Amino acid sequence: MALPWHVLDRFETADEGTLELRKRGKNDFLITVGTQILMNSKAQRSELALGKLGCRKLKNLATPRVLVGGLGMAITLRAVLDELPETAEVVVAELNPKICQWCLGPLAELTAGAAADPRVTIEIADVAGLIKNSKNESFDAIIFDLYRGPHPKTARRDDPFYGSRAIEHSRRALKTGGVFAVWGENPDAGFESRLATAGFAVRCERPGKGGYRHAVWVAEKKVVKKPPASRPSRG
Repeated sequence: MALPWHVLDRFETADEGTLELRKRGKNDFLITVGTQILMNSKAQRSELALGKLGCRKLKNLATPRVLVGGLGMAITLRAVLDELPETAEVVVAELNPKICQWCLGPLAELTAGAAADPRVTIEIADVAGLIKNSKNESFDAIIFDLYRGPHPKTARRDDPFYGSRAIEHSRRALKTGGVFAVWGENPDAGFESRLATAGFAVRCERPGKGGYRHAVWVAEKKVVKKPPASRPSRG
């Protein structure tokens, strides 16, 4: 017989409704909103892949700087930290202070205290605004682990996360060769096209074998080749 779920905490959000943290047994957590399951600690493969694929090329950098959009259960953050040297800096943008409290409290056992790692700074902020206001080439990687990934309704130019303007902001905030890694429920050809148009080399991974597999986009900022300088004509 399955163990019952116990509600550890809940709070009301302005837009989504009641958000709850539930637990049963050891390291078995759910985050729900209303009747919808947002995150399940027993289903981690796409989150782990997201963090690993986004940061796998940064291990040998002296002081890599990474931005993570969305804290969730800090599973993606744990995977990010495991790929980085001790000299790295990781900024996490999370809208809900309560989520931060959960990751520093009851969820800490799930990720070996990832949210309290000395390399991590948590900003209570909208990741879209943080990227828009950042300096050029601020990050070696930007990783989106948001509640909602790209889908056909995010194709409009002004979508704050996945529209063409937002993609351009992310491209500008990345160093050349930097990676923009994004989690989503399903593949989205339109999102891939916008990434390519913005100057990214992009691929979509489907982590795991069998069962329902989420999408992880890995988009690398390409080197922009400048046209050769024209030589003055001889008179």
